Amino acid sequence: QVQLVESGGGLVQPGGSLRLSCAASGSIFSIEAMGWYRQAPGKQRELVAAITSGGSTNYADSVKGRFTISRDNAKRTVYLQMKTLKPEDTAVYYCNAGVATIDRPMTHWDYWGKGTLVTVSS
Repeated sequence: QVQLVESGGGLVQPGGSLRLSCAASGSIFSIEAMGWYRQAPGKQRELVAAITSGGSTNYADSVKGRFTISRDNAKRTVYLQMKTLKPEDTAVYYCNAGVATIDRPMTHWDYWGKGTLVTVSS
């Protein structure tokens, strides 16, 4: 019923930039918080950044000052602008959103995208 599709990943050199996008589609009534998580090889999935429907944001300490999360509610899209990328930012980045569907408008459920790979290497 709900799909989250990420785009924008790829290979970038250390110090470079990338912009990830995640578009939500389907039988959507409303979207609460949206966020980005990442999972590096051999590590647990971790929160990178999140943004509420009102625009409040929070970031992992490791990305503060380098990454910026934003959203376009009309387009149902969340973005992650990543700058000054480091090799340790290499991971699969997943989009997450709390979505209420048209048939159940009072309950928000967690949905996940399939992920996009970001590789930071020279």
